[in-house]
This record gives sequence, C-alpha cells and structure tokens, in this order.
Amino acid sequence: MNLRRPNSNEATRSANRSRDVVPSSGICTRCIDGCRGNCEVFRATFRGRELIYPGPFGEITAGCDKNYPVDYSHLNIQGYALGARGLPKGVKGDPDTAIFPAVNTETEYGWTKKVKMKVPIFTGALGSTEIARKNWEHFAVGAAISGVTLVCGENVCGIDPKLELDSKGKIAFAPDMDRRIEIYKRYHQGYGEILVQMNVEDTRLGVAEYVSKKHGLDTIELKWGQGAKCIGGEIKVNSMERALELQRRGYIITPDPADPVIHAAFKDGAIKEFERHSRLGFIDEEGFYKEVKRLRNLGFKRITLKTGAYGLRELAMAIKWGSNAKIDLLTIDGASGGTGMSPWPMMEEWGMPSLYLHAAASEFCQRLADKGERPPDIAFAGGFSSEDGVFKALALGSPFIRAVCMGRALMIPGMVGKNIAVWLKENNLPKTVSEYGSTPEEIFVCWEAVSKLLGKNEMKNIPLGAVGIYSYAEKIKVGLQQLMAGARCFSVPAITRKELMSLTEECEKVTGIPYLMDAYRKEAMKVLDS
Repeated sequence: MNLRRPNSNEATRSANRSRDVVPSSGICTRCIDGCRGNCEVFRATFRGRELIYPGPFGEITAGCDKNYPVDYSHLNIQGYALGARGLPKGVKGDPDTAIFPAVNTETEYGWTKKVKMKVPIFTGALGSTEIARKNWEHFAVGAAISGVTLVCGENVCGIDPKLELDSKGKIAFAPDMDRRIEIYKRYHQGYGEILVQMNVEDTRLGVAEYVSKKHGLDTIELKWGQGAKCIGGEIKVNSMERALELQRRGYIITPDPADPVIHAAFKDGAIKEFERHSRLGFIDEEGFYKEVKRLRNLGFKRITLKTGAYGLRELAMAIKWGSNAKIDLLTIDGASGGTGMSPWPMMEEWGMPSLYLHAAASEFCQRLADKGERPPDIAFAGGFSSEDGVFKALALGSPFIRAVCMGRALMIPGMVGKNIAVWLKENNLPKTVSEYGSTPEEIFVCWEAVSKLLGKNEMKNIPLGAVGIYSYAEKIKVGLQQLMAGARCFSVPAITRKELMSLTEECEKVTGIPYLMDAYRKEAMKVLDS
C-alpha cells in the first residue's frame, strides 16, 4: 500500500521531474546530473532546514496527506426503520414528531459547572500563528455567534510585540490577548466559551494569572506538548531584532540570532528567517495534580487538557490522571490534523492516527467506568471536517465523548468570508462566488439569520468571515440532524456505538465496532426464526 510519497509534496512546494519514483525514498528513478529541480532534495541543497516546513509559512494551513490503513471512512453509519431515541420527555416517536429538524444537536461538557454548545464542535487552538492573529476577528466572532467554544492557543502573550512584563518577569500588559478575549465576549450568545491554553512559556509568564485577574475567564487549558505535533508551538520571524527580542523572553530561537556566524549570514541575505520554538513539556502525576490545584485556587471553574497523538501510555495517563483530578474536558488529538506550524515530516510520520487513538480512548474510558470511576468528558480531534465525521466520532466514543475539535475546517470559512469582503471591495469576485450574487445579502445564505440574531444595525460591524463560520456551523448542524434522524437518535446523548459498523475486519479489530455482516446478525436471526 502506497501510504505517501516522500520527497515531493505541494505543502513543501516540491515536485519530482520523473513520472516514475522510488516508493521508499521518493527520489526519481532516473536522477539526472543537471536536473533543474524541484524535489525536496534539490531545494534542500541550497535552502536546507527551510524544506522541513510547509510554506509559505504563516500564509497557509497544511494537513498531512498520508493514507492510513484504517481511518474513519472505514466506518459506516447504521440506519433504522423503527424506533426513536432521545426525543423530549413525554414525546412519543411517530412520523409527525420524529422529523430531522426536531433533532437536538446541543451538547455540554464539564465536571459540575457545565458549558453548553449549540453544535458538538469547537475550534482547535488558534494561538501564535500569523494565520490566527490576522484572522482572529473572523474566527472569534464566528465562533461566538455560532454558539461554540473558541480555544485561544499557546504563546499569544509571549510573542506580542507590545507585551509588558513586571519586575518579576510576569505579564503586566498583553494587548493582543486582551483583544482576542474581548472580541469573543462582545458577541457571546450564552453558548460555548473562550478558553486559553498554556504551555511551558505561558506558565512561566503568568498567563493564567493575567487572564483570570483581568478578564475573569472561567476555563484554562493545559497542554501536553503538541503545539507543533510533539515539539511545541512554532512560528517564524524575518527580523533579526524580533528574533533577539523573543530570545530574550526565553524562547528557543533557531538558528541562534546571537551567533556572529548566523548574524553575518542574515546580513548576507542567505538566512531570511528564524524559527521560534517552545520548550518540551515534561509531565508527572504529582506535578499534574499540583498544577490543577494551583489553577483552581486562582479561581478557574474549569480545567481542561489537550493532548497530542502520543502512544497508549500517555493516553492512559491523560485519562486516568484527568479522572483523578476531575478535569472538565480532555481533548485527544490524533495524527494527522495540523494547521501548518508543524514540521512536514512530523505531520506525515509522527504519532498515532486518529481512529486508532480514539478507539483506544473509548476502550480506556470504558475500563475506568467499569471500575466505578468517572472518566473526564472527552473531545476527539485530528482531521475532522464534516458532519459524518462528527457523527462517527460521537458514536465511537459514546458515552464519553461530548464534541469534536476542528482545526483547519473551522478556519477555512473565516478566511473565505474575509476574502469575499476583499473581492467585493475590489469588484473582483470569482465565478465560484459571483454565481450566487454580488452583495453579502445575496451571497451568504445565512445572512438574514445572523442579522436576526444580532440586529440589522450591528451587521455593518460583523466581519464576513464570521458569517462564513456561522454558515459552516449551520451546515454541520443540519447535516448532523439528518444523519442522527436516520439513526433514530434525536439528541446527542442518544448516539451509541451500535450506530456504527465496520466495513473491513481490520477496522473491527482496531475499533471493536462489529463488521457489517455481523452487526445486528443476532437480531436478524431472531426475526427470521420467530
């Protein structure tokens, strides 16, 4: 099975010259002396480490294209011709009441102080990347009016050019963080919340203390690595002064801007940018409990945890320790996923793929539940983009999963909406958009719904990317309602693992979901033999 093609990918802006390529190396079968490019080996000859990252960095999002042996497409959703579960109390299921618009897609998470969301999706961490910074207004307003949670990612304070620290090296003023929180709160409709992530540098700078004291946030999120897959969040900067500033703030900067050789290479124009890396996080059980307690003492009502595509040991730690600490939500992010800040080889080759990891998480949560212990509420992440994926995740992780965390899928509508505004201003709408009209009211199918929600006078202040995210969330909601109705599940808690079937025996082995020729076989035989 050809799972991927190394040495050539659009993400790294590289391509093979030859039609025929060695599968294991990705090198052309005939590598000619004099070739003018443009495989990764060719470009790395003169650009070196730059070829590790998708590009142009900060202008794109990127997700790996590795084809795993088993993924969510190897599950199908069961359909039923009788019954209705999850209808409001006292409502009897019949053709007049069990209609798909009646499906309730709301969900909630939290140990005791719960948060409700209108749709069981929320954003992945939108942190210190340039994509997140320059599109924040679209993302934040869109999430707020859609009634879903927004995760403000790591390192936002640490890279703020206007950051001010006190005499102890703690945050005194972080205007970009202030801006991000205030925008979401301004349009919050009572569903979802904004929460802030913390990595090693954020903890050292006092991010939790700052957002608690100044903004009164109810929730803070811890991270176990994973900022750029396993190695911490990354951005790139193209200024020597900026690189030195971030180095003084405690970040790892590569290549070292303080090295005279690197300084000379930058002056020559050979080195054009620097990478900012966070430190690797280290975890231990006692330290985890201590940190959760410290954050609660700061006043946070909810503590959440985000983990990456680590192996089974770390997964078990997250679930067990999260249960002991009574954390409010555990988000488990599988490979591939990604938003473009991770090294490309790491995106392609590192970590447990989503379906495998999520199947194990379901098994581990059930093991705790069977012993009378309560697992934390769970969210699955890692490459989701459509309502069928959301349904399958909710079913696979039932009854422990509460929502699906989306990265690029919830960013794209924000960027598209923003660009539609630019194209309208320039009178340069592409045909893919102009076929629906020439004004926002004509183009956006949800324009009037947002107008009703916020008021017509407020619409002039709403960025079109936010309307785009609302439209996308509505698509997920309606599509999910249809799938849920077909499975006779009229609320999210009604979805069970029995709503799925495996298309291959290998998928059954990985997930524990019965092979489709075995699913409901006993019930079928009972009907035949009655």
